[in-house]
Amino acid sequence: MTRETSSTPLSAPVAAARPTLRHHHGDEVRDDYEWLREKEDAEVIAHLEAENAFTEQRTAHLAGLRQRIFDEIKARTLEADLSVPTRQGAWWYYGRTVEGKQYGIQCRAPLAGPDDWTPPVLTPGVDVPGEIVLLDGSVEADGHEFFSLGSFDVSTDGSRLLFGVDVEGDERYTLRVRDLVSGKDLPDVIENTSAGASFSPDGRYIVYTTVDDAWRPDTVWLHEVGTDAAADARLFHEPDERYWVGAGFTRSEKYLVIEVGSSITTEEYLVDATDLRSEPRSIWPRREGVEYSATHAVVGGEDVLYIVHNDGALDFELVRVAASDPQGQRDVVLAHTPGRRVLDMSAFRDWGVVSYRRDGLSRMGILDYATGSIDELAFEEELYTAGAGGNPEWAPPVVRLGYGSFLTPGTVYDYDVAARELHLRKRQPVLGGYDPSAYGQRREWVTASDGTHVPVSIVWKRSFGEPGDAPRPLHLYGYGSYEHSIEPGFSVARLSMLDRGVVFAVAHVRGGGELGRQWYEDGKLQHKRNTFTDFVAVARHLIDTGVTAPDRLVAEGGSAGGLLMGAVANLAPELFAGILADVPFVDALTTILDPSLPLTVIEWDEWGDPLHDAEVYAYMKSYTPYENVREGVTYPRILATTSLNDTRVYYVEPAKWVARLREVGADALLKCEMVAGHGGVSGRYNSWQQRAFELAWLLDVLGLAED
Repeated sequence: MTRETSSTPLSAPVAAARPTLRHHHGDEVRDDYEWLREKEDAEVIAHLEAENAFTEQRTAHLAGLRQRIFDEIKARTLEADLSVPTRQGAWWYYGRTVEGKQYGIQCRAPLAGPDDWTPPVLTPGVDVPGEIVLLDGSVEADGHEFFSLGSFDVSTDGSRLLFGVDVEGDERYTLRVRDLVSGKDLPDVIENTSAGASFSPDGRYIVYTTVDDAWRPDTVWLHEVGTDAAADARLFHEPDERYWVGAGFTRSEKYLVIEVGSSITTEEYLVDATDLRSEPRSIWPRREGVEYSATHAVVGGEDVLYIVHNDGALDFELVRVAASDPQGQRDVVLAHTPGRRVLDMSAFRDWGVVSYRRDGLSRMGILDYATGSIDELAFEEELYTAGAGGNPEWAPPVVRLGYGSFLTPGTVYDYDVAARELHLRKRQPVLGGYDPSAYGQRREWVTASDGTHVPVSIVWKRSFGEPGDAPRPLHLYGYGSYEHSIEPGFSVARLSMLDRGVVFAVAHVRGGGELGRQWYEDGKLQHKRNTFTDFVAVARHLIDTGVTAPDRLVAEGGSAGGLLMGAVANLAPELFAGILADVPFVDALTTILDPSLPLTVIEWDEWGDPLHDAEVYAYMKSYTPYENVREGVTYPRILATTSLNDTRVYYVEPAKWVARLREVGADALLKCEMVAGHGGVSGRYNSWQQRAFELAWLLDVLGLAED
């Protein structure tokens, strides 16, 4: 047998048809490619490697364009940079990136004094007095193809660092403790934890979670630093497979909060932080369909809980209760208002920050504990996103917040609450003379098939003309699940598309959270098809109004958004020249039918339970992309990306989908990262390369590969 050279054209891999029969609710389904699920099978790995080789050869002509896009991203990025320092205890904490290094360095430097609330201005190449390196990601990642931090916490007294590392991409982390005085790691090693572990306020203990066989976080543990992990105490266990578990301390450090949640129901428990082995106390006993989140504050000398909830309030409201009697009297702080989706309450010693959505945009305001009034922060752009973040201190005079838009790079502000003033701390530098005024952004409203008005955000470079002047190449993005909102965020990589004349648009379809809880409810369960028809309606609108044309329109979505991509490819293949589906959930029915698979039972609240409900089964079967690949139609070009170690959407879903698409003559490619997880490869340069590959493919579909 002769060995093919790289110049020998490869044929598209053909997966062997090995029928598996599936029987549910009197329905028999033949699945020829389910055998690809056997991840440890050498033949499966060989097939994935063949797919990668085929994709590489089919896209080899784009190597130069990929490199140019990568170089553009790199040239626009200040590679040696520092984040805005965040105050915690006696230190300023910040991150540092170094030119040529894949991963950042976590550092700290001492405060000038106890009244020092103005973060120092850090300049690349200039030494920071007293700087201490806490963790160098490139050092920790040495010898590993993948590296991700899932936990990072410093003890209250600043003496120890807790960090959790994943080197496979399966989101299972090994916890370690580092003595920040000596710089040496302690003997404590805890394997197979979930993300989000933390020190207790006194630094004596570590609270962490682990998962069950279905990879559902189900148990909270207490580890005493310096002891064998085998002796760790189980603080809480949730046996119901529909619920996941998380735990964390309040900003006040008075309580540990254990949260138990499904997609539609929540229960939280309080544990006194000074007695962590005490029995957790339920705040509100769980009731099906009631969601809430609580945070601790002190008002008038009394311990209280501010609770955001949807008990009789579709778009949620904010109430205050006594911490000693949380099931007693509820004082309404922010009453339910349809269309204003209350998201979160973050409590500080002297005031709170309330986050909510209105008119499709994120909003935030300062809550006066005494009066209950909320002072909303105002921003000038039509489309933007803003929210509080990076505020570990209990009694600061300022609130750290992040801001950005499609045109404005990520911006960090400190908001002086007493003076009601925003102080700009940093705006993400974009090198190469980026001028936001050279680009435009706007929102339009599209009428869906049932008369619903769907928002679409449009971004373009002005020198190519206004959208609608003439059909332009257009990149349409969508998601539409889990009440997740696609915010107006800036992207350096996107400039490589805009600067080539491509218009970018986001279809804010039902199933997301842009327009409140009802917007989400109308795009889930037995209303899931609205997500797909909304996206098709947006595409048709952009074509009908002359913004683009079918041969100049590409679409992209990832994960649940990848299901959207597969569905619209079946519903309206004639509207799109190409579809990029990242880690796509395209074999949803097979997955949701199998409760032994990771996270399946939890997902029943989002998609329905086809295992026990024949109506749900029939409905899901009617739209699941893999089940509905059509004969006799011309599909757009399709690129599906996945990762071998993804535990959220298994690689087998896009692998099966591509095999089925090829049966009907579709031009479909599969790219599988062999050492990565749901978020793709790790390391910033690797991520840039991955995005350059995807954007080059999109430009090729749009006829813009030669530039």
